Amino acid sequence: MGKKSFVTNTLSYKCPRCQQGDLFNKPMEWNNPVDMPVSCPDCGQLFEPEPGFYYGSMFLSYIISAFVYLAIMAVCIIYFGLSLNVSFLILLVLAVVSYVFLIRFSRSLWINLMVSYDGNALIDKTNENAK
Repeated sequence: MGKKSFVTNTLSYKCPRCQQGDLFNKPMEWNNPVDMPVSCPDCGQLFEPEPGFYYGSMFLSYIISAFVYLAIMAVCIIYFGLSLNVSFLILLVLAVVSYVFLIRFSRSLWINLMVSYDGNALIDKTNENAK
C-alpha cells in the first residue's frame, strides 16, 4: 500500500507512521471522545510520545474554530441579515455539533504534523515479531 496524502491520513484518523492503525478507540464512547490506545497496533508508534504532547492540538483547535466560527457569524449577520442573538444561537448549535469532530481532528492533525511517515514501519514490526 502506498503513502496516503497528509490530508487524507489526518481526516481518516490513522497512525501517521504506518498509516494503518487507528488513532482512536473504536467504537467511540461519547463520554470520552478522544480515548486513544497507548500505541499503534500495527507499527507500535506511541500515540502520546511525551506527557502533555497534545497541548499543541488545543491551540490548533482554538485557531481553527475561531476562524470557522467567525466566518459563520459573518455570513449570518452580513449575508442573511440575522440579528446578533440569532447568529449566536446558530453558532452555539453548530459548535456543540462540531465539538467532537474538531477535537479529534486537531489531535490527528497535531500528531500527523509531529510524526513522519515511515514506509518500513510495518516491515520493521514484522521483523521484530519474527525474532
